[in-house]
Amino acid sequence: MKKGQSHFSTRRRAVSEDAVVKTIGGLAVQSGACRSGIQLGIGDDAALLRAAGARDEILTCDWFLEGTHFLRDKHSPDSVGWKCLARAVSDVAAMGGVPRCFLLSIALPAANTGHWLDQFLVGLRRASKRFGCSLVGGDTTRRNEILINVTVVGEVRRGRAVLRSQARPGDVLFVSGRLGEAELGLELIRKSSKPVDRRNPILQKHLYPEPRLELGRWLADRRLASAMMDLSDGLSSDLSRLAKASGVGALVEAVKIPAVRMPKEWHGRGALALELALHGGDDYELLFTVPCRKSKLIPRSFKGVHITAIGEITKGTDIVLIDKNGRVSTMANRGWDPFRQ
Repeated sequence: MKKGQSHFSTRRRAVSEDAVVKTIGGLAVQSGACRSGIQLGIGDDAALLRAAGARDEILTCDWFLEGTHFLRDKHSPDSVGWKCLARAVSDVAAMGGVPRCFLLSIALPAANTGHWLDQFLVGLRRASKRFGCSLVGGDTTRRNEILINVTVVGEVRRGRAVLRSQARPGDVLFVSGRLGEAELGLELIRKSSKPVDRRNPILQKHLYPEPRLELGRWLADRRLASAMMDLSDGLSSDLSRLAKASGVGALVEAVKIPAVRMPKEWHGRGALALELALHGGDDYELLFTVPCRKSKLIPRSFKGVHITAIGEITKGTDIVLIDKNGRVSTMANRGWDPFRQ
C-alpha cells in the first residue's frame, strides 16, 4: 500500500452496489467484530448477536443527512464518518450502557464511492475502535444526496438502565462538559470561506464529538442517576423532554450553566454564549438528575470531563430559568427541531 493511500482505495473502482458493500465490509474485519460476541456479521440477511446472561440489550438508530446535519462542501468525509456513529452511540451512553455493534445504511452518489467513501470509512473506523462498536451489516443504495442511518446495539446490566422518566422533585440537575461548543463550531464553519481546519480546537466538539460512555456507565453502575439523557438538540429542548417524561418541572440557574468559552475576537458576547448553551445542539453531553441525598457523591469532574449542578427538579410542569439578576422566566424551548418552521 502506498504511503498516504487509504486501505480502501483503488485507482479505478467499479461503481456498483456490490463494490460499495465490499469496500464498507473491510471495516467490519478491522473493527473487531469477531471479539464483540458477533456470531454472524456481514454476508447474510442479518447479523446474529449472542445475548449475554445478565444483560439488557439497547437498540437505537440515528439519521445523518447531507444539508441537515452536514455540508458536503464544508465537512470532511472522515468527520462525517466519526460523527454519524458518535451520535448514535451517545444514546447508549445516556442509558448507562456499552455499545456492541452497529448497522450502517448509506445512500450516496456514484461520484462519492471513491475518495469520499474512503475517507468517510477512515473516520468511521476510528470511531468504531474508539467506542468498541463493530460494524456488522447494513444496506447501500444510490442517491443524489448523501443519507446515512446508523443502528447501534448496546447492552447494560439488567435493571440498571437509566431512563429519562424517573426524575423526582428535589433531585439535583447536572450536566457534563461545556454546552454550546458544537453550535459555535458549526457557526464558525458556516461563516468561513476557507477550508475547514480539522485541527482547530474550537471545531472539535462539532466535528468529532465524544459520547460520554464511561460517565454514563459509572452513574448507572452505582445507581446515582435517577434520570438521564444525552444533549443532542440543546438544553432547552432536551430538558423539556426529560421533565415531560418524568411528569415534573425544573428550575435552572443561568449563572451555573457551563457555557461555551467565546473566541477572543468575540469577547463581550456573554449573552450569545448563554444562547448557544441553552439552545445549541450536537454537544452529546449528559443531562442527568441525582437524588439530593446522593448529590454529594457526584465529583466536579470525571476522567477529565467537568460535571456541573445547574438546578433542581420541581413539582408541576414548568421549566423555569433564573437569570444572573435573579429574574425568573419560563425557559423558551428553542433547541433543534427538524419540523419547526
